Amino acid sequence: MSAPSLSAQALPVNGSGPQQDTANPIEHLILVRAACAGGASRAQVIRDLAPLFTPKVPSARWRSKADTALTKLMLGGFITEARSKLKLTASGEETVARYFGEKEAHNRTWSEQRDVWLTAKALGVDPRKSAPRSALSRKDGLSALVVQHTFGLSVRQALSPSKLRAALALLALERAFGDNVKDGLGKGSPLSAKAGRVLAGQLLKKPRELPTDARLITALCADQAGSIRYDVESLRLAVLRKLASAEVSKLPRIAERTPLPPPSESFSQSVLQFTPQPEEAPQRPGLSQFSAGVLRAARSNAEGWPGARKAFISKVWDAICTSHPEWGLSEIEFKDMLAGAHRAGQLVLAGADLKDKQNIKEFEDSAILYKNTVWHYVRVED
Repeated sequence: MSAPSLSAQALPVNGSGPQQDTANPIEHLILVRAACAGGASRAQVIRDLAPLFTPKVPSARWRSKADTALTKLMLGGFITEARSKLKLTASGEETVARYFGEKEAHNRTWSEQRDVWLTAKALGVDPRKSAPRSALSRKDGLSALVVQHTFGLSVRQALSPSKLRAALALLALERAFGDNVKDGLGKGSPLSAKAGRVLAGQLLKKPRELPTDARLITALCADQAGSIRYDVESLRLAVLRKLASAEVSKLPRIAERTPLPPPSESFSQSVLQFTPQPEEAPQRPGLSQFSAGVLRAARSNAEGWPGARKAFISKVWDAICTSHPEWGLSEIEFKDMLAGAHRAGQLVLAGADLKDKQNIKEFEDSAILYKNTVWHYVRVED
């Protein structure tokens, strides 16, 4: 008997009938998250994937969709749950490996899975090679790869601004005059940098001339990402949201499965517990309500001595997810509101001068970049 796989008839709908011809992107991403080191609870999966689908999908609707997808994956034999932890079956691991074009699933951290492998997949980059992998972690490198991917250029490595400008200028000429334009541009007659920027600037949604190659690449990237903020985290999130919302026909096709035997009665009872939540409009807090909730969460997670206590922002975020799910905030929205509350004087954020290597994950997950400052903590005055 062949292993089950996500495809036309992979997951039953109401007990019978085929699904769409390809897998639901939510189902693929749930398997990708559950495959990470340490596993994940249902709440962690829903929380960690939410930024990829919200705010386009309201928070309550997202939880309902995620619950439905999890139930289908369990019924399909791709994932199990024990002691509140989700675990992939052999079929689930095979599906994740195929999703990334690998021979087997790897036990990576969620940050590596998301920031490297999922981002690379969205851009058609090979993350096993050091050059593109390094580029994915830098704003200039990621920007270049976004532009290269958008305009059908090779993504074997991130091009420098000058090389990318030259390639885009040639592309603009080809669009205007056809492929034979290459024959007219011999090696002895290269375009000047200024002429190249003028031509490449015609590829912008609002064509214009930019003063430098770096500004040109930034503008082209912003056109595609649609991100107001232009830091590596916001740019990466924009790329991942495009992956999550991509047409399912662009996702990897997986061989059809042999139907599984009917699930046992005990398994059916466990699935019945996962009733999708009714849709509710998020109850967004005002600044004072938000700040008070954050400070309560910070007090319960603060470390240090009286008068100098502080809590990691990542731990405060986890506590807010538990205590105030009705707010329907994504992590990006939470951090933006946190920075706003600090600027308004409602609470105080602090950075770390010396970073303990034992807490490096907390530092990375907590970081909020604002101008030339990085915040990691919420200070607790009492």
